[in-house]
Amino acid sequence: MLKLREKIAARTAMIAGVAAVAVLALGGCGSGSKAPAATQTANGKNRTIIFVWDGLRPDSVTQADTPNLFKLRQGGVSFSDNHAAYPSFTMINAAAFATGDYAGKTGFNGNNVYAPTATGKNASGATVNFRNPTFTEDYGILDDLNAYYQATFQEPLLNAQNLFAAAQSTGLSTAAVGKSGPAYLQDYKRGGTIIDENTVWPLTAVQEMQGFGFALPVNTPFMYPAGAVTLSPSNGTPTAGGSFVTLADGQTPDPTDNGGGRFIPQNTTLTNYFTGYVLYRHLPDLSLFWLRTVDATQHDYGVGSTNYHTTLQANDQFLGQIEGMLALLGQTKTTNIIIVSDHGHSNVAGPTSLFPLRGVVVDPATGKNTIAGVSTNGYSVSGYVRAADLLTRAGFHAFDGNGCDYSPVLSGIRADGTNVYPTQVDTTGAICGTANAKYTSPSYTVPATLPADAVIAVAPGGSDQFYLPSHDPALMQRLVTFLQSREEYGAMFLDARYGSLPGTLPAAAVNLQNAAQRNPDLTVSFNWDDQATLGGMAGFTFDSASRVRGMHGSFSPIDIHNTLIANGPDFKSGYTDPLPTGNVDVAPTVAFLLGVSLPNTDGRPLLEALKTGTPDSSYQVTAAGATSTAVSGLKFQLPTDRTGAAIDTALTGLYTGTVAIKQLKDANGTTY
Repeated sequence: MLKLREKIAARTAMIAGVAAVAVLALGGCGSGSKAPAATQTANGKNRTIIFVWDGLRPDSVTQADTPNLFKLRQGGVSFSDNHAAYPSFTMINAAAFATGDYAGKTGFNGNNVYAPTATGKNASGATVNFRNPTFTEDYGILDDLNAYYQATFQEPLLNAQNLFAAAQSTGLSTAAVGKSGPAYLQDYKRGGTIIDENTVWPLTAVQEMQGFGFALPVNTPFMYPAGAVTLSPSNGTPTAGGSFVTLADGQTPDPTDNGGGRFIPQNTTLTNYFTGYVLYRHLPDLSLFWLRTVDATQHDYGVGSTNYHTTLQANDQFLGQIEGMLALLGQTKTTNIIIVSDHGHSNVAGPTSLFPLRGVVVDPATGKNTIAGVSTNGYSVSGYVRAADLLTRAGFHAFDGNGCDYSPVLSGIRADGTNVYPTQVDTTGAICGTANAKYTSPSYTVPATLPADAVIAVAPGGSDQFYLPSHDPALMQRLVTFLQSREEYGAMFLDARYGSLPGTLPAAAVNLQNAAQRNPDLTVSFNWDDQATLGGMAGFTFDSASRVRGMHGSFSPIDIHNTLIANGPDFKSGYTDPLPTGNVDVAPTVAFLLGVSLPNTDGRPLLEALKTGTPDSSYQVTAAGATSTAVSGLKFQLPTDRTGAAIDTALTGLYTGTVAIKQLKDANGTTY
């Protein structure tokens, strides 16, 4: 948990495609025998399934929305104090699941990566310009980055042991299925079966699935030599996602929509792949199944929205489908199921004292919904922050790799109804590249030749990551001082090369400092309020991803405290684990269960949760942490003014940051 110098103030839809378990589990299987009925792994251990519910908050597990998961938690182990790795983004936590280590050890820094000399193509075969910060949820991008890190640092993509590779080395079978990027990262060396939204690996799996009548991810052929894989004319796009429903502006998600999340059909397909092919045909010893629909719907419509409830219900039925297949195969009593989320999730908003919530009404001109007047039961009209724009206005040479942005609502509507970023029109196309394009902030793509004082802002969401190609200490001091003066930003974690700057904390304090300095020069959490509520759910945060109503990545307790539940033959029944745990503990726990060696991880085996494990009373938990030196004399710039001219006179000008850490010592004296 992070204490900041100033926190910000202040089911009706049917689930398309979700039918009876038996129909879904076997749909598309075609002819052929099911998996062998072996009850345990080759080395006599129970199998393990890791099911990642992307973005699942612990308070989202209810009997109303998630009855299967609620029952699983009641009958198994609930980890009451689990923590995501920081920054609380998907890919950093995917790396934690894959290795049991934090980013400081793996060297992998998350959803968007600045790797200016990398080259290659993405999963669809398109050439990527890595000069701009690049989104990493794509197997092609991850392969390209693996080659880049090998060439630049003589290190692999994840410079740590890998759980899947360790299991494979002992002869255990594995499968990674689900969301593009994090599922593939578990087995990026391709030692087992991989099925994600873009591809299927290996070729034998492609051939088997086609023989059983499955339509495949449309980008599957790009993983293989030309002509090796041919999709049938009727294949379609079974893992494609839809689009979110917008307000009349065509850009802003409509928070009142009740049509369900745009990824439910896709995740239905992925669940059929997992149950009807992976489990039914092969029954791997270790599998990871990752679905995006809860997270994506929270991004689109916000936490607590009608669609949020719908997607929770859908994901819970997918869990029921998995349990049904295990029962069909006679594997219920020999399979451990671990349910975990990569992070929590907050609503995107600024303080309601500056940006009051507003209602939604029908626009008579378009027939679509639009933002209306102030309403205490309304929706957020703020929270989006673009660092490259703020920095440029303050005299920096800043770039974020993105073109013109048009965010007419969430970039901020003030209490008087005016916009922080008014809509502009590029009449000639000189600014945005398209004539008459609307925009609220211009293009900040990275030029081929950088100015000497360039600042690269990697902006994935609840935390921003900054790179200074020059590594100039004076420029870093200037950057830090500016960000400390903006009320949208909170605690700052600084690379060791810059020493200690007032108001900053060392990157090592949150396990970000990498020995090869693959980490960002500066990582900054956005400010947050974990008490403010919207849609009955606590937690607001500023964020740097445009046109989203929900986000994660910050150091808010809402984002950091995520879900971990375990049930199965090796776990205790009806037990609530009181000890601090983390996503880095999943891999060493699974390795322990499977009898696989995975030594010297940042995480620990959660022995207190096992039937034959160590009692929680044998552990000692102590408080630790770090506090920055204070910065005084700052003038805090209000988020209602992009120029920085409006100063908050209610604040004292003092800035400090404190990170609170829980340290756990086991019976052998090892500290985590």
